[in-house]
Amino acid sequence: MSTLCRDCFNLEGADTARRCPACKSPRLIQHAEVATLSMAHIDCDAFYATIEKRDNPAIADKPVIVGGGKRGVVSAACYVARTFGVKSAMPMFKALAACPNAVVVRPNMQKYVSVGREVRQLMLETTPLVEPLSLDEAFLDLAGTERLHKCTPAQTLARLARRIEDEIAITVSIGLSFNKFLAKVASDLDKPRGFSIIGRTEAVGFLDKRPVTLLPGVGKAFAAALARDGIFTVGDVRRRNPKELGAHFGSSGLWLWRLSNADDTRVVEPRAPAKGISAETTFEHDIADKEQLARILWALCEKVSARAKAAELGGNVVQLKLKTTDFKIVSRRHTLDRPTQLARRLFETGSDLLKAEAKGKRFRLIGIGLADLVPAEKTDEADLFDQKGARKDAAERAMDKVREKFGSSAIKKGRSL
Repeated sequence: MSTLCRDCFNLEGADTARRCPACKSPRLIQHAEVATLSMAHIDCDAFYATIEKRDNPAIADKPVIVGGGKRGVVSAACYVARTFGVKSAMPMFKALAACPNAVVVRPNMQKYVSVGREVRQLMLETTPLVEPLSLDEAFLDLAGTERLHKCTPAQTLARLARRIEDEIAITVSIGLSFNKFLAKVASDLDKPRGFSIIGRTEAVGFLDKRPVTLLPGVGKAFAAALARDGIFTVGDVRRRNPKELGAHFGSSGLWLWRLSNADDTRVVEPRAPAKGISAETTFEHDIADKEQLARILWALCEKVSARAKAAELGGNVVQLKLKTTDFKIVSRRHTLDRPTQLARRLFETGSDLLKAEAKGKRFRLIGIGLADLVPAEKTDEADLFDQKGARKDAAERAMDKVREKFGSSAIKKGRSL
């Protein structure tokens, strides 16, 4: 058993101390494999809300909700607000009913993208093997970095977490294991400011009694299908014959069986090409109202547009995703006459696709995305026959510059209010 101090990064062989013998900190990690594991998942804690608290110390100790007006939805909530039951994608009126004293802050995607880039840069200075999953989380493979940093991967990760706190003033939670699946599971075990480890010797036993929804890709609908087959826990999956799982659930069943045995051979892919840029949200209650769906769709279009602009990409195809009350996925796509990264054009196409589907049906999820990606310089070329559209495009670009300089609240489109 070894002990790592998360404050002074001292690594000792003893496991009896309650405080670090070097700095007296109580923030110790005691694990037999702490010095040998190298696959990590890093997740920023309540990313949007933490950034807003950082930038406004007056709300640092208050419940903070990042989201739209009373008719909008919650984009993010700090941990204080979460204790009142506030969740992402919850309607704002319900969130404010649950937490009436919350401070509501409008989303500032440009700022969040900028901070995400800062965090990503510190990760890349730690290891070149960084695979981003979103603005605020990534996998890191630190195998072979011991000679570079002159310490174990666990010590390097603790130093990185400290550096993010000192230089960017936000916090992260770290999961350390021997594969990507378990590293991601570990990062959720002790948030915020967590550092959790799942080692080889304990992995299967750790997983066995966990609900099957712990496995990636197992949502409510898939879990219900598994339950009908008598599968409720990860251990239930592991004890099944993989051929039977494959026969009942196809390749998904075989993949779940491998994960239930802690078998995940995926590697970190730092240069994996982006297949698309998307955003989606699940509603607290099913929604049929077209106007309400359109308001949520606009907010998602702004997110996708901000991510596309930050990545210097655009897309030829707009994809709309809806999930019905019986968990069926409805996917619709439209190929544009020219690629875009603008929220306006994304919304116009997405809303047309939505109108064709939202004819009294109730939905529990909506998403929008760009596919068939191209470099930014190939997007939104001027249309000589659409002067009105060109003016709208120019207005959106101008708004981006204002927001970048003065923040997202400096200027808004009417539909955002």
